[in-house]
This record gives sequence, C-alpha cells and structure tokens, in this order.
Amino acid sequence: MTAITVTVNGKQHHSEVEPRTLLVHYLREHLNLTGTHIGCDTSQCGACVVHVNGESVKSCTMLAVQADGANVTTIEGLAHNGQLHPVQEGFWEKHGLQCGYCTTGFIMAAADLLQKNPHPTDDEIRHGMEGNLCRCTGYENIVRAIRYASEKMAAK
Repeated sequence: MTAITVTVNGKQHHSEVEPRTLLVHYLREHLNLTGTHIGCDTSQCGACVVHVNGESVKSCTMLAVQADGANVTTIEGLAHNGQLHPVQEGFWEKHGLQCGYCTTGFIMAAADLLQKNPHPTDDEIRHGMEGNLCRCTGYENIVRAIRYASEKMAAK
C-alpha cells in the first residue's frame, strides 16, 4: 500500500491505496464520488474525465498515486454554492444529454475547453470534444450546450 494525499473538490484526503489503483476507482470506491463514470477502461470514451491541477484528465488512464499532492475536481465539485456551473446549466437548458452516462465527462471536458478558450467556434467545440463519445445523440445539442455556457460566461 502507498500513502497519498489528494485534495478533491476542495477537501484534502489522506489514503492508503494499492499502487495499481486507477484514479477513477479511487474517486468512486474510496471517496464515494460516483459522478465520474467508468465507460470503456481504455481511455476511448471520456466518461471518466476529471480535472487534475486544472487540466482535463481521463481518470481511467491515471494512477491514484500519480495524483498524490494534486488538486482534483470532479463533477460533484463543479457547482458552487448550489449554483450549477454554466456548462452544467447549458446541458440542462439545451438538452445536451440523453441517457446521461457520458454527460459528466463531456461537462468536465467542456469546462476545461472554455477555461482555455472562452469564445470557441462550433468547430473548436467539436474539436475540443473529440476525446468524448456519446452513443445516444448526434452531438448537436452538446455543441449548443457548450455554446450556451460560453455565452453565459462571457456575459458575467
């Protein structure tokens, strides 16, 4: 077992983990943060995206020990003071989800995209979401949701 200290959604956690534990399993099984989904276990689908030190990471490709000392944000930590993040609101308002399984990964990837590029074009949104897969939709509402969030964030 290896001792790690990780700050997740603003709260510091000290844990003992097996060195082979993936970050996604640590979040779900050790911290009971089940909003981060396990989709494919091969880094193809993006359902497991979280932010590590402010960058989007597919948590099924990162070991928990690699997050030692890091700040991690999951979908549970994206909203503040009961207010949805603009990307979360956009997915709600523009129907950017269907079954919802991929949604948390899309939201986390989109929040990172908008942090880096606050005014993306639709093509830049599509390119920014290339690492995330949805099996239910044609992606148009996802693009609309991210555009909505971009506009809402720009208005603040």
